[in-house]
Amino acid sequence: MNERTSLRRLVTRLMLLTVVMFAFGFALVPIYDVMCKAFGINGKTGGQYAGSQVSDPTRSVKVQFLSTNASDMVWDFYSTADQIDVNPGAVNQMIFVARNPTDKPMTAQAIPSISPAEAAAYFHKTECFCFSQQVLQPGERIEMPVRFIVDRDLPKDVKHLTLAYTLFDITARQPPVAHVATQTVQSAR
Repeated sequence: MNERTSLRRLVTRLMLLTVVMFAFGFALVPIYDVMCKAFGINGKTGGQYAGSQVSDPTRSVKVQFLSTNASDMVWDFYSTADQIDVNPGAVNQMIFVARNPTDKPMTAQAIPSISPAEAAAYFHKTECFCFSQQVLQPGERIEMPVRFIVDRDLPKDVKHLTLAYTLFDITARQPPVAHVATQTVQSAR
């Protein structure tokens, strides 16, 4: 086999590998959704709440709040209560607190998870800090509300839900200009 044939095979294999990797990138989200559904993990919350906002005072559901940091995240991050009892259909709120203990500005993103997964479609967030990235200056502390409604159609056998957040450090993924603009706004206060 000559050098030219060998090079052609290498280029063909690399191009095929690139196509396979590109296809895998598109398939990753559906595969993730199927895996989560199959294993009952990381339930996604329901979309816009279209039900009646009349609460059901005859029924109570315990909602537990968990907050964890990804392995590279150093912020303090917690909810102001471990759990609350809610009536389906009522608007509820929980405050989460984050503090940047470092000497540099940092950007974070929270990723939510609901369990049990089959009940996640009945949990509707109307306001959540997870919808946007959080930029905190050195030593800065922020209180972030989560407003939610547990749907009145939640199956009667579900009496306990867990809303968990994992906080990720995404500072390195942000363009430097974003930090300059944030620092200027923070300094002007």
